[in-house]
Amino acid sequence: MEHGTHHEVVIVVFEGVQSLDATGPLEVFAGAARAPGSRYRVRTASLGGAVVTSSSGVGLVPSVALERVGRVDTLVVAGGEGAHEPDAELVAAVRGLAARAGRVASVCSGAFVLAHAGLLEGVRATTHWRHCERLAREFPRVRVERDPVFVRSGRVWTSAGVTSGIDLALAVVEEDLGRQVALGLARNLVVFLVRPGGQAQFSTQLATQRAERAEVRQVQHLVDADPGRGWSLAVLAERAGLSVRQFSRVFAEQVGCTPGRYVERVRVEWARRRLEEGSAPVAAIARGCGFGTDEAMRRAFVRVLGCAPTQYRERFRVGAGGGGGGRAGE
Repeated sequence: MEHGTHHEVVIVVFEGVQSLDATGPLEVFAGAARAPGSRYRVRTASLGGAVVTSSSGVGLVPSVALERVGRVDTLVVAGGEGAHEPDAELVAAVRGLAARAGRVASVCSGAFVLAHAGLLEGVRATTHWRHCERLAREFPRVRVERDPVFVRSGRVWTSAGVTSGIDLALAVVEEDLGRQVALGLARNLVVFLVRPGGQAQFSTQLATQRAERAEVRQVQHLVDADPGRGWSLAVLAERAGLSVRQFSRVFAEQVGCTPGRYVERVRVEWARRRLEEGSAPVAAIARGCGFGTDEAMRRAFVRVLGCAPTQYRERFRVGAGGGGGGRAGE
């Protein structure tokens, strides 16, 4: 960060904005502004400085009019109902500010505002999983990535749905002010301690719905409670009281993935928590979580989280040391 001047963070809001898209990053950056050595100055801005009504009906009072924003270092565009077909004046204002910003970011469907402004041409980007297909269809030159929590492509950062704006903001703070500041903010906000950008948008619980059929739902509960057991397909089918073939079909229909993939995701969730919170050897964690070997766990981590267990622990263990400048998600 520059010395002797403020680092200007501007969060753009508009009529129909999703309130958490704006207030989530706002809380992170405002907290970072109070950290020792920080030069953040954080403001919200709308066209004309007008009060905007969020999609939930909450009124937001911006600090400044977009037209009156001078220097901007980090420009963040929130998402919401007004982002898919944004006001032309809003798009022009964002385009003008982005031209002189060192970093440009969007939260959720705010990516559409950046795309309309021509800022995502040839850029890797993401948005809420529900809108990825639309973004790719309407802006074919955008390299849409459907899975990550957030994506960094040069000076452009984009995040997935709603709360992922907090993850993006924490990653920005980590780069500017260091890992310890970012971890402190995460703890204060009681959120995940800086999810890797490459992590899937869903946790196991979000990615897989609870089955309607009681026997399948019971199997999910058994796996969730004790992922270290030998949950073969035959054992799971027996617990459900179904044939292997019938169980595989019903489970996939009800849950949205195969039984084996579900077990793998639950084991990864358990293993990553142990990596974050303790110092047990990777091999021991692999055995305890049902992977058998550390190599099997490594392959599962790469598939689900996009990084190896040792890399995950180095970056995300609670209380881990390390300075700033790291690029989350890269």
